[in-house]
Amino acid sequence: MIEDIAKNLVELKKEFVKVYDGKSQIQEVIPKSKSDLFPIEKSHLELLHQFASKNPIYYNSYEKQVGSVDCIVYEGDINKYWLNSIQHGSSKAPFSPTWMMSAYLGSLLAKNLGYLQVVDIGSGDGRIAFCAKILGLESFSIEIDNMLVDLQKQLTFILDFNPYCSDATIFDYSSLNLSKSIFFIGGLAQMGGVSLVSGILKIIDSIPNLKKNTGWVFAGTLSQKYAPDPKNEAGWGTLIEKSNLKSIQTISLPTAWTFHEPDETSYIFAEPH
Repeated sequence: MIEDIAKNLVELKKEFVKVYDGKSQIQEVIPKSKSDLFPIEKSHLELLHQFASKNPIYYNSYEKQVGSVDCIVYEGDINKYWLNSIQHGSSKAPFSPTWMMSAYLGSLLAKNLGYLQVVDIGSGDGRIAFCAKILGLESFSIEIDNMLVDLQKQLTFILDFNPYCSDATIFDYSSLNLSKSIFFIGGLAQMGGVSLVSGILKIIDSIPNLKKNTGWVFAGTLSQKYAPDPKNEAGWGTLIEKSNLKSIQTISLPTAWTFHEPDETSYIFAEPH
């Protein structure tokens, strides 16, 4: 079911690209209501809309039919957050969000795979951790940029997704009391993601109960802007092999940075061998 909804979301994005005539830096759509194409609980959709409507990165919203789907369009500007996020010496990637619907579907797949906790690394505005919380998972949001963490804290009145302001490569993950967790990695392999994950893996591998019970979600790209990885996996193949992980599933989902791209962002789910 998740794969079908993901394909429907990709088609919705393609239709939206055709009809969108705005000038916003970022834009996305969220269906207004549950439908055959998007069989998502009403209460969950309402929370997605609440997160977007209260999120300061969006300055405008309006109703629009995209294809056969009644949607709300959200338009935003992330310039000040983007600029602030690249000032940190150990920052691996500037802030650029996935779509809310993509965050929800990624979290839903994590739940269906049996994970109990989601740790959103380089979490930006915290939307993946927020979506995990909607789905009843315990969630934690790790973000190095204080401005983005302050933004997240403004949104915890909706649902508390546990934002932390920290460098993810030195964070004490044993303090979270994780049992069966999955780490979502914000940032492409080619934009410092490999270094980020390598640092986190060293910490996780040193905690006996976490090493074999931690899954990973890597955001990958097929764009020709970046050199391909010889082991494929949208840029993550070499790290996956060297880290003794195995890829178990990949779904393609829209993100802010692929709005004008023909290919979506590949989310590679991996587990220990």
